Amino acid sequence: MEQKFKLWENSDIEICYYHSLHKSCDGTVVILPGGGYARCCAHEGENYAQLFNTFGMDAFVIDYRTSPNRFPLPLLDARRAVRFVRANAEKFGIDKNKVLVMGSSAGGHLTALLSTYLDPIDGEGVDEIDNEDFLPNGQILCYPVISSDEAISHQGSYKNLLGEERYAERDKFSPDLLVSEKTPMAFIWHTMTDSGVLVSNSYRYAEALFKYRIKHELHVFPVGEHGQALGAHVPYVREWTELLRRWLVLNGILNG
Repeated sequence: MEQKFKLWENSDIEICYYHSLHKSCDGTVVILPGGGYARCCAHEGENYAQLFNTFGMDAFVIDYRTSPNRFPLPLLDARRAVRFVRANAEKFGIDKNKVLVMGSSAGGHLTALLSTYLDPIDGEGVDEIDNEDFLPNGQILCYPVISSDEAISHQGSYKNLLGEERYAERDKFSPDLLVSEKTPMAFIWHTMTDSGVLVSNSYRYAEALFKYRIKHELHVFPVGEHGQALGAHVPYVREWTELLRRWLVLNGILNG
């Protein structure tokens, strides 16, 4: 079951709510699809929401603004989505302290940025919804773009996010360099043979999380190209969904 809500009263930016017909917990997830900050890929949005519905969880998907829109607009949309869910937690039957965010590829970058970039940004503070905390209670990263290091980074994502004029400032938006004691727990998966976004990105992020003793779980599969999503093309990779379910149980989001 899908419903759409406007994130701001006078805006076209919408969040899609997927209610689980077999809802069994009060946790939820906000999903940020991938697409290199050039678009939002449907197979990394709705399909994930339906997976969480089978877990008994409600889910939300947002098609955040992408190129030619630049930073901070994608992050503003992501923060607003979390705040919107928390502001309407009672309406949706959700625990404000069980709001996770999930993203793939560039959506993984946005998820990690949401979890680590703590500075105020333009466009916030417009109403009571913005009084809610934007920092999620956990992050789920699928083959994420992370590092700004050109030796391993996905330069196209950074250029679409920042534009050529701010690309030189990309280290300010590299989540592995922004991790702190406030960063929420993480579930991360990648494939070793991913040639689109190198697995080194996930290693860098996990190392930064370890430095600050942030609880995290990292799974690296030996096969599979970029953009596997649910892993339909490589059944072995599909095992990540069960690993995720177990992680949700372990951390009290799902009932055991």
